[in-house]
Amino acid sequence: MSDPMGLSVAGERTPVDLLDEHQASAELARLASAMAAANLAYHGKDAPEISDADFDALKARNLAIEARFPALIRPDSASQQVGAAPSDGFGKVAHAVPMLSLENAFDAADVQDFVERVQRYLGMTSDQALPVLAEPKIDGLSLSLRYEQGKLVQAATRGDGSFGEDVTENARTIRDIPQTLSGAPDVLEVRGEVYMAHADFAALNRRQLADSKKPFANPRNAAAGSLRQLDAAITRARPLRFFAYGWGAVSTALAQTQSGAMARLAGLGFQTNPRATVCQTTDAILTVYHGIETDRATLGYDIDGVVYKIDNLALQERLGFRAATPRWAIAHKFPAELAWTKLEAIEIQVGRTGALSPVARLLPVTVGGVVVSNATLHNEDYIAGRDSKGAPIREGRDIRVGDWVQVYRAGDVIPKIADIDPARRPTDSLPYEMPITCPECGSAALREPGDSARRCSGGLICPAQAVERLKHFVSRSAFDIEGLGAKQIEMFFHDTLLPIREPADIFTLEARDTVNLPKLANRDRWGQRSAENLFAAIKDRRHIALNRLIFALGIRHVGEVAARVLAQHYGTWSGFEAAMTDAAAQEGAAWDELVAIDGVGPILAGSVVQAFHHSAERASIDRLVALLDVQPAAKLGPVESPVAGKTVVFTGTLTQMTRAEAKTRAEALGAKVSGSVSAKTDYLVAGPGAGSKAKDAARLGVEMLDEDAWLSLISGG
Repeated sequence: MSDPMGLSVAGERTPVDLLDEHQASAELARLASAMAAANLAYHGKDAPEISDADFDALKARNLAIEARFPALIRPDSASQQVGAAPSDGFGKVAHAVPMLSLENAFDAADVQDFVERVQRYLGMTSDQALPVLAEPKIDGLSLSLRYEQGKLVQAATRGDGSFGEDVTENARTIRDIPQTLSGAPDVLEVRGEVYMAHADFAALNRRQLADSKKPFANPRNAAAGSLRQLDAAITRARPLRFFAYGWGAVSTALAQTQSGAMARLAGLGFQTNPRATVCQTTDAILTVYHGIETDRATLGYDIDGVVYKIDNLALQERLGFRAATPRWAIAHKFPAELAWTKLEAIEIQVGRTGALSPVARLLPVTVGGVVVSNATLHNEDYIAGRDSKGAPIREGRDIRVGDWVQVYRAGDVIPKIADIDPARRPTDSLPYEMPITCPECGSAALREPGDSARRCSGGLICPAQAVERLKHFVSRSAFDIEGLGAKQIEMFFHDTLLPIREPADIFTLEARDTVNLPKLANRDRWGQRSAENLFAAIKDRRHIALNRLIFALGIRHVGEVAARVLAQHYGTWSGFEAAMTDAAAQEGAAWDELVAIDGVGPILAGSVVQAFHHSAERASIDRLVALLDVQPAAKLGPVESPVAGKTVVFTGTLTQMTRAEAKTRAEALGAKVSGSVSAKTDYLVAGPGAGSKAKDAARLGVEMLDEDAWLSLISGG
């Protein structure tokens, strides 16, 4: 059996959480190639080779791997690109405003997460209204129409998001596209979707057959191929339609809301979707979604989901964009293929931080063209039929060994279980009980308050944790030792003659090899050159940046960003180590300084301090550092701004921006944002309810600014 890219899928792909760094790198390369080919077929040749669901699955797997291995993100990744490069058959058009793609949602939880993320970013509470415009997602070809002084001057396809194809003459033949506008802004770039209605598509294929020509596969292919004809006369003969859904460059704002802007476009003569609805709550959003899904077959044109956009345009502007997607919009795709199969066993995997992760072993079944035999079960609450907040999922039905379960892929990396069939449950089945001891080392598996997972308490004595931590240690964003990847770590960990059981063992490997009778160079699959290269690579990594070392230690909650923050704050290993030692009691000046670092907080701080005061862990760290030359943190390059190099503290309620926005902007201007006021603080930006920090600033003589004064300062006013 082969997948759509011609690659074997007879056995399912390795789940993301089981990939090592080298496997992840290879998989990202495969996915980049597969999605590039799919994009070229879809956008460039108008001849899709895989289904939208299969493409979404590739994309989601790619994103999940990138989330786990951010250092491996490729320049040619689909997450960094939009669409495909324009064809050579048309002139290229630079989009004044990039035509980005949308993040995908696949279920109600994803939609709820989108709303909550937006609320958090904007500093809103969950009970504050956040109007959202919901409209059908047309399955066609995106088109941008530029009008100047009310006249259509240019039409361009999406292309790669930055450059599209000039299809102006073809666009002029589409009856839904006005040639002139009355009352429009001087510059107006209207964006929408070119599509073909079902009835028109059927009539076109009848004509194709009557003329002994090959019929089109589907309306989307027909629409895209018709628009991208080099002969505009052919396009004119094709029944193309156009729905406007947004805009790019515009000289004067159309309205204050997305819905108002769409009404304005309708007033200018554009077709807009009549099913577009403004929703005030997540429940209302989902009601609209299910209504459109129910009516999908009767709409008269193809859709593949529903798009949600924050209605308030000022909020859209504040939310801004990621690399390839806006923060203020998401596409809720219709469900992918479902399949029923038997859950044969539940197995426990132990991760780097000791988390016990249950995995369902399934009777192999084909779902969306891929054979799957396992599915994530997340944690014991999920198995019991509860979400993270204790609310019932699957109507409260638990999952048991022997159950018949409904599996879906909806773009997920590891297939998930949508539901169980209670009618087919064996009469002797018992509720699943999460183990209270680690299956790898027998240590107690504890679940702390607020934690969703049970964790092995064995630490480094647990072989599963030890191996995973070593794999993390040599990963790309950590020590990145050439020739010492996950497979080699597995080999050396179980080796009795030349073992690697902790990070320090890596840097004594060559010395230990010299005194062994059986040399590494003489082993199968090694040889003199490969052994010498490995030893040289290890020697090279004795010189390591402070942030990479902190990240490499694998301390819970300490990712790459937190490691950089800690390194920048303390500067040197000796400074960092001394501070963590002094913070042992989680009180006093050293602790207060640690938790005051912006982006740290008490949970992360507690995790770091505990690592340094766990006797076995600390001994392992000390043995490692004694073998290294740890480089001080690199100083950030100079930034020309009124606040570059200044230390700023934000307090109270900000009205013109959220705390996250204020922090991001200040740091971009070269300022250091702190969580507490000290003698080193240059500015306290205080809104209403400033409290004790204002008193501290007054006592220490720190300059205090209100929000308006701060904005004036950073703008050079």
